[in-house]
Amino acid sequence: IMAWENQTFNSDFILLGIFNYSPTHIFLFSLVLGIFTVAFIGNIAMVLLIYLDTQLHTPMYFLLSQLSLMDLMLICTTVPKMAFNYLSGRMSISLAGCGVQIFLYLSLLGAECFLLATMAYDRYIAICHPLRYSVLMNQKICGLMAASSWILGSLDGIIVVTVALSFSYCGAREIPHFFCDVPALLTLSCTNTLLFERMIFICCIIMLLCPVAVVLVSYARVIMAVIHMGSGEGRRKAFATCSSHLTVVGMYYGAAMFIYMRPTSDRSPTQDKMVSVFYTILTPMLNPLIYSLRNKEVARAFKKVLGKGKSAEEIA
Repeated sequence: IMAWENQTFNSDFILLGIFNYSPTHIFLFSLVLGIFTVAFIGNIAMVLLIYLDTQLHTPMYFLLSQLSLMDLMLICTTVPKMAFNYLSGRMSISLAGCGVQIFLYLSLLGAECFLLATMAYDRYIAICHPLRYSVLMNQKICGLMAASSWILGSLDGIIVVTVALSFSYCGAREIPHFFCDVPALLTLSCTNTLLFERMIFICCIIMLLCPVAVVLVSYARVIMAVIHMGSGEGRRKAFATCSSHLTVVGMYYGAAMFIYMRPTSDRSPTQDKMVSVFYTILTPMLNPLIYSLRNKEVARAFKKVLGKGKSAEEIA
């Protein structure tokens, strides 16, 4: 036991990161910080708008506020540590820090998978069963579905981080990534991790393919209903809402499947890092932009809040 403790706890991991100090990489690092800032402000703005505007207190916008909250937490899990390491020149992360990162980003990824499926179901009920919408998606059911997404995501995070940190790690302990990603961490293990990798694959089937099936079935029904709609305005509005959601779903599930559903032998650290940047940094920025730019209610609420701010300034 003492040997295991010495091997596992007395040494930090080294995050090799994604950037060096060449002019091109300094520019790319600045770009990532810019994306982080836009994502941070955009998601906080979405959460506050939905909270402040009573006309946005509907199931669809409540679920959207949860998505923004998850994206906000997800981007804060990886980018600040990466930026600190890059700017300070210190590349280390403690075992506890690594465990916290794994737990947070896996919990948030899992929660988003279930939440996106819930949002697809919400659109299906709204468009295909509008008269029963207030019963099938009332405040209680909506809250329960959102809470279930958080709980199921957290369970996934707890299981994976417990098993991942039970392995012994040896050698250089250099993680070829900019955060503690489980597939990258497993390459450093002295223990045979084949059984755990199979467990992760099964978890991915539950966490990714089941929600994807719900999304595809919901939107197949929605598209059929939209095609048969008599009103051109209703059809346009339904398509606008659904296309924004499908864009987010495609980006998110596609990147997550690429990372977690490939065998270890097919992995390339560079590819994994690029795709991870996509779903942990770029997608959290794109989500509020996609939903707000294509949504008249969000634009109206934003103008209303800005208008109130201007009025208050004029009175003062």
